[in-house]
Amino acid sequence: MIGIVSYGGYIPRYRLNRALILKAMGWMAPGNAGLARGEKAVAAFDEDPITMAVAAGMDALQGFDRSLVDAISFASTSMPFKERQNAGIIKEALGLKDQVGSADFCSGIKGGTTALLNALNALNGPGTGTGLVCAADIRLGKPASPQEMIFGDGAAAFLVGRKDVIAELKGSFCTSHDFVDHYRGEFARFDRQWEDRWIRDMGLTRIIPEAINGFLAATGMKMADFSKVVYPCHYSAARKQINKMFGIAPEVDQNHFQTEIGETGTPHVLIMLANALETASPGDKILVIGFGNGCDVLSFEVTDQIRNLPARKGVSGSLANRRELDSYTKYLVWRDILTVDAGLRMEEDLWTRWSALWRKRKEVLGLIGSRCLKCGTAQYPPQRVCVNAECGAIDNMEDYGFADKTGTIASYTSDNLAASIDPPAKYGQIEFAEGGKFMFDLTDCDPDDIQTGMSVSLSFRRKYHDSRRDISGYFWKAVPMIKEN
Repeated sequence: MIGIVSYGGYIPRYRLNRALILKAMGWMAPGNAGLARGEKAVAAFDEDPITMAVAAGMDALQGFDRSLVDAISFASTSMPFKERQNAGIIKEALGLKDQVGSADFCSGIKGGTTALLNALNALNGPGTGTGLVCAADIRLGKPASPQEMIFGDGAAAFLVGRKDVIAELKGSFCTSHDFVDHYRGEFARFDRQWEDRWIRDMGLTRIIPEAINGFLAATGMKMADFSKVVYPCHYSAARKQINKMFGIAPEVDQNHFQTEIGETGTPHVLIMLANALETASPGDKILVIGFGNGCDVLSFEVTDQIRNLPARKGVSGSLANRRELDSYTKYLVWRDILTVDAGLRMEEDLWTRWSALWRKRKEVLGLIGSRCLKCGTAQYPPQRVCVNAECGAIDNMEDYGFADKTGTIASYTSDNLAASIDPPAKYGQIEFAEGGKFMFDLTDCDPDDIQTGMSVSLSFRRKYHDSRRDISGYFWKAVPMIKEN
């Protein structure tokens, strides 16, 4: 049996009400009023597609042995690097072994389903038979554009394999068309699109039905067999047309989250699939269609094993963990669309020392410390000598990962003088119950949220961005576990 073994989702905490965008930019584009319903998920200033993919990957790997993963794929149209494999950074952050295959899937919005299908097909080859597929995007629309209203940020991840399968792959079908709806050139930051009626009438309502009909003809399945149908289409009229064409009832049509998250691009269909699996029952059949320069069609049947899947945050958990971003201009600054004077301290020349990062890659990217084999004391950064005064063992250590651990705030400060585009900068000493104490930046919080003794989780984030060389540096930050009212 080949299929999905686990799933994970990540939606950034911050949500921007689209009415704020319309209030700020409606004078330029009053026609966007029809798109101003609901809110869009917004990645924080220190997030990018890599960090979000890591968050979704950690969710998918919850309760699983990471040493068994022998392949990792990453799909995105907004990858931070062009000649450095992005999947390789995610692999290090997730603490996977070095002996894994890795690949980036880019350029096409259906790259998420393409990467998933490729990983599933690869299970017919050698290896332990476990692969991780991550997808994430932060797509930008120009201010006052429809895309600015429509787009949102998010990520999803799937563990695939042969054992303990929760959703078995039952069939697939693919089409490819050089149909240009959304596009960006090599040096373009902002998405461009052709007319909406072109996208709807010549794209979605023709290419998706063509792919569905091809799949049904090739497999002998019927639309009535499926409990959930997952496909991207935020145009309400086009969605109604496709649903009517195939008899897709409202309870079968999977929520596309336009008013809660927005169109996330490459991960969007996978986010919808992860959400469908959250409430799926054994025997349910799910049809998944990825759209973008053609279609990928995949069908899954949920197995009894889904009842044994360890608990995870998933898409629903991420959606529940929300905080309103009450400033449209802050969003523009975070995306580097609006240039601000952040002070002289922000002008420091930050550049990456690649040889040092190579030597400390597990320590920096994976947050790997050490644990004494004699007394069990853990420590970060890793040490040769046990820090336990009653032990003092030398060179008797094993690797110990802190990334999935929780800690407590021993001390903290909020600093209005430190360089930050989300002032004040917040950082503090984080203490771990297993041993280890280290200074971390605090993120996804306001100064009033923070208290000594508060529990924190750890999140992989951008530590800095070297604008001169267009290089992002990564490390882990502490996220206070805030209980919202």
